[in-house]
Amino acid sequence: MRPPRALLEAELMAWMRDGTWRADDARFARLALDLFAFQFAHCEPYRRFCERRGATPERIGDWRAIPAVPTAAFKEVPLRCFPAERTVRTFRTSGTSGAARGELALDTLELYEASLLPTLRRHLLPELPPGGSARILALAPPPEEAPDSSLTHMFATAIAAFGAPGSGFFVEGGALCERELLRALEASGDGPCLLAGTAFAFVHLADALAARGARLALPSPVRIMETGGFKGRSRELSREKLHAELTERLGVPGARIVNQYGMTELASQFYDSTLAEPGAPLRKLGPPWVRVAIVDPETDAAAAPGEPGSIVVHDLANTGSIAAIRTADLGRRVADGFEVLGREPGAEERGCSIGADLLLGGASG
Repeated sequence: MRPPRALLEAELMAWMRDGTWRADDARFARLALDLFAFQFAHCEPYRRFCERRGATPERIGDWRAIPAVPTAAFKEVPLRCFPAERTVRTFRTSGTSGAARGELALDTLELYEASLLPTLRRHLLPELPPGGSARILALAPPPEEAPDSSLTHMFATAIAAFGAPGSGFFVEGGALCERELLRALEASGDGPCLLAGTAFAFVHLADALAARGARLALPSPVRIMETGGFKGRSRELSREKLHAELTERLGVPGARIVNQYGMTELASQFYDSTLAEPGAPLRKLGPPWVRVAIVDPETDAAAAPGEPGSIVVHDLANTGSIAAIRTADLGRRVADGFEVLGREPGAEERGCSIGADLLLGGASG
């Protein structure tokens, strides 16, 4: 008999809190299969999706064969393993007015936060001792302005857990609080300081500094985390160019600039290995309770080592939703991590088609 969700979450919580950061393959495989059985039984749209592929808990013996739902399907149908009235928070993807937005419904935030905190500390503040704190300057709106933003919630959770005095949010009403941010940056002392936000916000900051002809020389404890796309209001640039501009305008070298790879539909995040493993090959790394598969976009078979393919994430922290997610991105395996190569052509259209064909039929909210 498969264990109930409560026991699965208790074991996951213990794993997240043990501090050893061990990649326990046998433990992951067992929990992944047990969680698949739970989600198959408790999420009707997902069960239909799997049955149409001939995939049931009795037939699946390898976590890699667990069917992965495209992220686009989260725009089409509620994917949750609990009654709607038990929802305590709903995170939504960004989108233009009137456009469908993907949703991740949660009936608890405990496991979600237990996953994000050690991952963030390990990859952005690796020198922070137990009980230590760091100034966290978030280029994002505060929770009261963006209650459905998973990124804002991540920053708020980190600030509450180990944010030093002076931590806070520096976007209000959709505008960057430039003066307040510059004062906060100029007050950076000897302790660790994390300047974090969307690439969009950093483009805006770089443009604002360029307009003033300003260049800062931030102290060595400052590090930058950027995430998301690289498009500003008036221009678009590559990650490499953005990082170069941040180095020029803020005085933060590339060795202290980290890209985060995450998405609303997942509970866990991935980070460049820059700070966690300096000198090692650059790659995206995540926590031990997450695995990434790189698969052929057409056949779903594992891509050959080093060859590009679709990124599929198996995130055990997604207990109340769906743990196996097929992203709309292409990637390539690098050692024990991966690199992101860009968007998968046509992934959104295929994902929506799959959602309508396999997930919607007979579904109810």
